[in-house]
Amino acid sequence: MGEKVVAGQFDLSDRQRYREKLQKCLTGLERLLREKRFDRPKNLMGVEIELNLAGPDGMPKMLNGQVLERIASRDFQTELAMFNLEVNIAPHRLGGRVFDRLAEELRISLAYADRKAGEVDAGIVMIGILPTLDRDHLVSANLSEVDRYTLLNDQIVAARGEDFRLDIEGVEHLVCTSKSIVPEAACTSVQLHLQVTPARFADVWNAAQVATAAQIAVGANSPFLFGRELWRESRPPLFLQSTDTRPPELQAQGVRPRTWFGERWISSAQELFEENLRYFPALLPICDDEEPLDVVAAGGTPGLAELVLHNGTIYRWNRPVYGIADGVPHLRVENRVLPAGPTITDVIANAAFYYGLVRALAEESRPVWTRLPFAAAEANFDTACRYGIDARFVWPRRGRYGGTGVVDAVTLIRDELLPLAAAGLDAWGVEAADRDLYLGVIEERCRRRVNGASWQAATFHRALEQGLNRDGALAATTRRYAELMHVGEPVHTWPVGLPERVAPLGFADLG
Repeated sequence: MGEKVVAGQFDLSDRQRYREKLQKCLTGLERLLREKRFDRPKNLMGVEIELNLAGPDGMPKMLNGQVLERIASRDFQTELAMFNLEVNIAPHRLGGRVFDRLAEELRISLAYADRKAGEVDAGIVMIGILPTLDRDHLVSANLSEVDRYTLLNDQIVAARGEDFRLDIEGVEHLVCTSKSIVPEAACTSVQLHLQVTPARFADVWNAAQVATAAQIAVGANSPFLFGRELWRESRPPLFLQSTDTRPPELQAQGVRPRTWFGERWISSAQELFEENLRYFPALLPICDDEEPLDVVAAGGTPGLAELVLHNGTIYRWNRPVYGIADGVPHLRVENRVLPAGPTITDVIANAAFYYGLVRALAEESRPVWTRLPFAAAEANFDTACRYGIDARFVWPRRGRYGGTGVVDAVTLIRDELLPLAAAGLDAWGVEAADRDLYLGVIEERCRRRVNGASWQAATFHRALEQGLNRDGALAATTRRYAELMHVGEPVHTWPVGLPERVAPLGFADLG
C-alpha cells in the first residue's frame, strides 16, 4: 500500500461517495482499454524487497525511522512496523545480463543500508519471517509512525469488530489473538513486477497463478512464527488471518477474505478490478478531486486514485496494478508470493525462474490453465506453503488421455518447469550466462531438496540437540542465517547447524 494517505475518521456518506467514484474509475479504465490507450510492450520488470532490522543478538530492532534518516535515499522507505524497511529497485528491461545487473545493484544498496543500520547497532536481515519475533514485538506501539498505517489498522479493526485470531497448525500449532493488524508486519516479501499489455494481461496473470506453487516450493523461507515451527512458508496463513476483516460468522457464509488467491481463471484485467468493487468494501474511502471520465473524454490520462487505493487494500498473491509512466497508462502484474532472502543470489534466482516460467506458460499453445482446474492451482499453492520443497502437486498429465495426476514438486520443477523457464528467458533475450547461473541455483535446490525454510528448520533442530533452549536455538539460528546471508553463497550450499561461534550481524563488508 504505497500511496500517501492522510485523513481522519470517515462519516457515513464517505463510503457511498467513494463507491460511486470507484465505479467512475472502473468505467474510465474500461474506456482506456477499449480505446487502446495503453503503453506499447516494453518488457519492463521491477523488484521490491521488504527487509528486517535486527541487532547483533538476532532480535528485532524498532529503529526504521532512524535508519531511514541515515540512509536518506528514496529507494528505501518504511513498511508496516518499526523493524521493517523496503528497498525498491528501478525498473529494468528484461534481456541481456539483466539479472547480474540487478544482483549488483542490490549488493550495493543493501551493503550501504546495512552500514547505516550499523550506526544504531542494527543490521539488515532478508528473511520471510524473523524467527526471533515474539508477540510482544507485534503490538500497535511498534507500528511505523506513518498516518496510512495507523488509519489502515483502525479501519480493518473496525470492520472486524473484535480481536484477530491466529490459528495455524503445521509442525506445531499456534493459537493466539491480536488487537491490531501488526502481526502482518512479520511477513517480509519480495514483490516482482512485470509490465504487460492489456492483450497479454490475462494470460500472464493466469500463468503467474499457476507458477505460485512452484515458486513457494523452491523459495519457502518462513518456517517459524512466535517461537513455533509452522508451515514451511507461514506468511500466507499469517497474512490471511492478520488482515481478516471477517468475523467467524462471515467466514462461515463464504464471504471472501481480503488476502485472496482468487477463484477463477480470467480473460481480461478488467475482471479483477470488477471483482475488487463487487466483493470488497472500501477500507479507506478517501476521494480525490479528479473526475476520471472528464479526463478520459479530454484525451488525458486519469490517475484513478480511488481504484488504485482500493486495489492496494486487497491482498491478492498476484495483484493487477494500474500505473502511469511519462503520462502513459500501463498495467502490471505484481507477484507477491515470495519471501525475502536468503541471499541476493537466491532472490535473483527466484526472480529469473518466475519471469522465465511465466513467459513460457503464457505463450503455450495449450495453456496449463485450460487443463488444470483453478481449485487445483489454489490447492497446489496451499500444499507448497505447508510442505515447501517436499510438496506434491496436482498437474496435467502428458499424453493423449489427459487428466491430472500427482507429482513431486521437485520432479515437476526439474523435468518440466525449469526447461520452460529457460525457454522463457531465451524469449526475453536474457543471455545464456545469466540464464544458466540463476536457473542452476533453482536446479540445485531441487537436487538437494534444500531451501531457506528447510535450512532454518534443520539448523534449529541441530541447535536444540546441542542443548540450547527454544529461544536460544531460534536466536542462534537467526544469527547464523544472517552470517551466511552476508557471505552471499546460495542457500543450497549452506552447512546445516551452528559453528563454534556465531558471528554478529554485518553486511558492510560486501560494500
